[in-house]
Amino acid sequence: MGQDHHHPDAGTGAYQAAYDRSLTDPEGFWGEAAQALVWDKPWTRVLDDSTPPFFHWFAGAEINTCYNAVDRHVEEGRGEQPAMIHDSPVTDSKTVITYAELRERCARFAGLLRDLGVTKGDRVIVYMPMVPEAAIAMLACARIGAIHSVVFGGFSARELATRIDDAKPKVIVAGSCGIEPSRVVLYKPLVDAAIEAAAHKPEHCVILQRPQGRADLIPGRDVDWAEAVASAEPAACVPVAATDPLYILYTSGTTGQPKGVVRDNGGHAVAMHWSMRYVYDMRPGEVYWAASDVGWVVGHSYIVYAPLLYGCTSIMYEGKPVGTPDAGAFWRVIEEHRVSVLFTAPTAFRAIKRDDPHGEHLKRYDISTLRTLFLAGERCDPDTLAWAGDMLGVPVIDHWWQTETGWAIAANCIGLEVMPIKPGSPTKPVPGYAVEVLDEAGAPVAPGGIGRIMVRLPLPPACLPTLWNNDERFVESYLSAQPGYYLSGDAGYLDEDGYVFVMSRIDDIINVAGHRLSTGGMEGVLASHPDVAECAVIGVADKLKGELPVGLVVLKAGVQHSNEEIGADLVRLVREQIGPVAAFKTVLVVERLPKTRSGKILRGTMKSIADGIEYRMPATIDDPAILDEITTALKAAGLASGQAV
Repeated sequence: MGQDHHHPDAGTGAYQAAYDRSLTDPEGFWGEAAQALVWDKPWTRVLDDSTPPFFHWFAGAEINTCYNAVDRHVEEGRGEQPAMIHDSPVTDSKTVITYAELRERCARFAGLLRDLGVTKGDRVIVYMPMVPEAAIAMLACARIGAIHSVVFGGFSARELATRIDDAKPKVIVAGSCGIEPSRVVLYKPLVDAAIEAAAHKPEHCVILQRPQGRADLIPGRDVDWAEAVASAEPAACVPVAATDPLYILYTSGTTGQPKGVVRDNGGHAVAMHWSMRYVYDMRPGEVYWAASDVGWVVGHSYIVYAPLLYGCTSIMYEGKPVGTPDAGAFWRVIEEHRVSVLFTAPTAFRAIKRDDPHGEHLKRYDISTLRTLFLAGERCDPDTLAWAGDMLGVPVIDHWWQTETGWAIAANCIGLEVMPIKPGSPTKPVPGYAVEVLDEAGAPVAPGGIGRIMVRLPLPPACLPTLWNNDERFVESYLSAQPGYYLSGDAGYLDEDGYVFVMSRIDDIINVAGHRLSTGGMEGVLASHPDVAECAVIGVADKLKGELPVGLVVLKAGVQHSNEEIGADLVRLVREQIGPVAAFKTVLVVERLPKTRSGKILRGTMKSIADGIEYRMPATIDDPAILDEITTALKAAGLASGQAV
């Protein structure tokens, strides 16, 4: 890996020294990290802790995120370096945008927004496919101090309407369509229906017309992106308070009312910049690829903001890991664009592994520029981790974070020091995060014992300071479980070496005859079976034992054994590795598992179906028809069926 040549300051003990300092002297630690950015006005305090449980980083300072992500690089001589490379197998096109071009395009689009009456503090909803214009719209908002809220392109009109009513945007920026491997998804009718349904009416919509599905514009309200930008005057960067919101990103709430996670400008820029060097071990000028979508937090943090703040080249990929055209798609992108670090979800690698278990496609490409693969987004089963490492021959690093935090809570911070990897663990807490495992009474759990993973306040920079217009819900959702702590919502343990093991959402800890067991632990056992491509374990209500685990598995292509043989095998494996206490006896083989568009398996919905409870069709579901297949399989196994409401 050429570690020494790459980071002279890395070495044994570097992680622990940085971690300890971040907790004992957070103001010194983050104040130093902040020197890497350009500030319009210095801070009066690095950390304003005068109003707990609300904390504010870089109080009194002023900064512009777009200036730091775009303009400064042009001024510092990176103008001709590619800032973004858009690679789109679905439209068979590739576009390179240099930092100088990006500055010009951001300034013009910011000018257009200003012409439409958008000023500092106004909200703009961005409802776009994976095109460079999505990033340009986000950065243009940041440029003039407007607050963007990106809604995943293709979300239902109902979901878009709830976000319009919560954020109350002055303008919506949308693409005319998104392009899936097999179909074109028209966005404009969804935007029109959402505005129709919403109580709040935005003044204008800016529509990017894509030739694959052009939109009908409503005169007076709708504006054609290309036409309007051509006549717009470029806008300069507007300094904003470090504590002003940069964006709102909605995460699904349990009540059906989405939670608007707020991200500030100052702390966010500092943490993003720091993480590129010390978590991902990048250098300015190198190529970074987060294979996600701008609609998700990974896209905000690591397609748009962090790589550009750090002066890297960011890949924006409009395609899939398989099917555009095949399971070699990722390797092609790495070879063509000389990618140094890839960050994606384990789901993507499971899909590649399912279609190409022996890595035949990999043999056609030279991926020698790739140094590291980072995985996050859901628990990474050790089998996928091992397969990816064997295939790629580079370190595979699982790390753990959330929409709420905006960046890693636990990771192997390879820019500080490469620590031994323990499969199933995202390694250790990242500097700034005081991670503790507490029981229901708030007492620390001994190493190896499962409890609620909490972070002692204050949270480090870039984590949510609150929810949009809802301080009460912020406290209730995240800070009320244990005073002085942030509730991650995940359950797991710390081992004797201080490694973090995230087992499942707190809701996925099941109680079998008084034993607290993690469904994530059982999934790890099922996933280790050579015939299993994907799996999920849910706890189903049982009169005798409270809950019983049920495994749903998707098999790899071309499996030789019968479903019954594999089922019996899996029951034996769980008995051997977790114990008879798991009472694991039911395995259902299914064609596919229901997922959100970002690849998270809908365990809660499947549990509702099995328990015969009414459930709401999840807004983010990728393909609703899968739930009918799951219902049929559960019924066949003698489990009740829940009703969608």
